[in-house]
Amino acid sequence: MSVLRQSSPLRVLVLVEQGPLAEVIKLTLNHGFCAARDARDVSEATAILEDWRPELTVIDIESWRDQWEHLTSSSPFLGVPRIPVLALTRRGDLKTKLLAFEQGVDDIMTVPFSPEELLARVVAITRRCYDQSVPLTPMIKVGDLEIDIINRQVNVGSSVLHLTGIGLSLLYLLAANPGKVLTRDEIMDAIYGIDYMPESNVVDQHVRNLRIKLQKGSRKPRFIATVPGQGYRFLLSE
Repeated sequence: MSVLRQSSPLRVLVLVEQGPLAEVIKLTLNHGFCAARDARDVSEATAILEDWRPELTVIDIESWRDQWEHLTSSSPFLGVPRIPVLALTRRGDLKTKLLAFEQGVDDIMTVPFSPEELLARVVAITRRCYDQSVPLTPMIKVGDLEIDIINRQVNVGSSVLHLTGIGLSLLYLLAANPGKVLTRDEIMDAIYGIDYMPESNVVDQHVRNLRIKLQKGSRKPRFIATVPGQGYRFLLSE
């Protein structure tokens, strides 16, 4: 069994095709006990494997269906040992999960998922594969906004916001992609998964509720801007 370096963060390679979801994963892990990097194609992933030597891979097994097994298995060409794999899937059926385990993944998680679930599963894999307990620092900070993903608490300055699970996930997704326009479809896919009605205005309803709590009576939008005809954007400054 391998042993991690006590003083170094766990190196995690993120192979997720959808940009907003990849940013959520990186933000979650980079503010914890990990250092996370992502790759958008096979050549970039191969370079990271050779030069950076990741110790864990988080991979979307549907968008990387033809490459993931090669990239994360033993390979004389890469010169690296087998890397533990946390697989992501949008299919929650037993057949998909069993096939993934047969192909060598260490754990599998269905999209959408909460940031605390991601952390918990990464911790569990780390303990199983490296026989090491790891400390967590799960506070995400963006400006005066603080998101405690373990205790599910959100602070703006000195105020504590009481959010629903969906509200917390929506805020986290937007904050993980500051300045980037997220379409309603991207938000639906990352938070609600495949079982949603495309014509539904559920995203707009949750954004409206979230804004009410973030603005605290102010008429000026805080943190979340509407981009007409496109979607929503997390504001880098107010």
